Amino acid sequence: MWSVLIAAAGADWESDALRMIDQDPEIVVIKRCVDVTDLLGAATTGEADVALVALDAPGLDQAAVDHLQRHRVRLVGVEPTGTGDVARAHARRIGLVEVVTDDALNSLTERLHRIDAGPAAVETAWASPDETAEEPVGLSGGGGGLGADDPAVAGERGRGTVVAVWGPAGAPGRTTMAVSLAASLAGRGVPVTLIDADPYGGSVAQQLGIVEEVSGILAASRFAAAGELDMRLAQTMRMADGIRVISGLPRPDRWTEVRPGTLAHLVELVARDSHVVIDTGFSLEDGGPGDFGTRPPRNSMTLGALEAADQIVIVGTPDPVGLTRLARATVELRDLLPDADTRVVVNRMRGSLSWSQRQIADLVAGFTDAPLLVIPEDRAAADRALLAGAPLLSGPVGTAVGSLAHELFPLAAAAKPRGLGRLRRRTADTTRRR
Repeated sequence: MWSVLIAAAGADWESDALRMIDQDPEIVVIKRCVDVTDLLGAATTGEADVALVALDAPGLDQAAVDHLQRHRVRLVGVEPTGTGDVARAHARRIGLVEVVTDDALNSLTERLHRIDAGPAAVETAWASPDETAEEPVGLSGGGGGLGADDPAVAGERGRGTVVAVWGPAGAPGRTTMAVSLAASLAGRGVPVTLIDADPYGGSVAQQLGIVEEVSGILAASRFAAAGELDMRLAQTMRMADGIRVISGLPRPDRWTEVRPGTLAHLVELVARDSHVVIDTGFSLEDGGPGDFGTRPPRNSMTLGALEAADQIVIVGTPDPVGLTRLARATVELRDLLPDADTRVVVNRMRGSLSWSQRQIADLVAGFTDAPLLVIPEDRAAADRALLAGAPLLSGPVGTAVGSLAHELFPLAAAAKPRGLGRLRRRTADTTRRR
């Protein structure tokens, strides 16, 4: 006997599914759930074997799929007819393996029986990978944005390069480095998106002088939960100094609102037509998945950024406390992501420490063989940039950051940015309405 939960989200196929299940003596519906939240609550009872869910149901995301898997509930998604690649891409992204279209429900009971045979026997209802390859979609719509063939954004996987800026506690300059890297690319006319993913309170918007009440990362989380992030991506962004900015948390306590998987989905979308720089938090502590309805791990944004990154820039300071923290953090990151491509930046190098760059290099070489860049301190220029709400690109700091940007984004030759017109118009319209 198979116990089934149904969450049809008001779809017309529910009555047909109930009729077919009713004709099978081996399958019984134990609850018709009003929404995904109700479904996840019902799954915790341990009575259900299978969940039949509308693929476009609000709240059906990676966190929901993970919750069902933890409670050993097999998930079958019902794809609305005509949604095609969009629905299939959503299913793949959230880890949903078994999908049936709502016009092919005559095979539903057969599929429910076959699920018990295990993953090897499960067949998806969509076409072959060659038939469902996704076309990159830019912010400007079909064909208007920078795609994978553009040399300014093409990476090894046919998308922009993703760089996460990370470092230990103690404010070593992670945000300043992330903002400056993004601005260095934008100054060369290269499309770049800057994401503030610091779960302890973002400051990217403040550094760039963005006066905005709406958090980009929170908006992205809400859109992702509703399955609308692909369509409403532009609404999560603001323009500053040629950079597409997705602002961070307005207050540190709002980290609970960012659902697991949001950042990975967001990076996947924005990297289609731009390079990506992510400003992260400092902690790598994993609080575990928790149960549905409880707080997500606080550091899930930081961990998600590091896992999504092609390269990680580790920022530290050259004083004894900063170097000790840098050494411990580098080892911790290597244990977490042993294959990560990393670079170390020792920031705010100053003569008052009485250490030479060679001595700093020797110290860093004692705990990592990652390439090292030492950036001199220019407090006056940093203060001017902060007061002006502008990136720090002048003087020796600007030269050093420009050199690092060239190494991290070798294909980012000077290019005229495209695909940003609609975003600029939308931002202007929003400003006028206010």
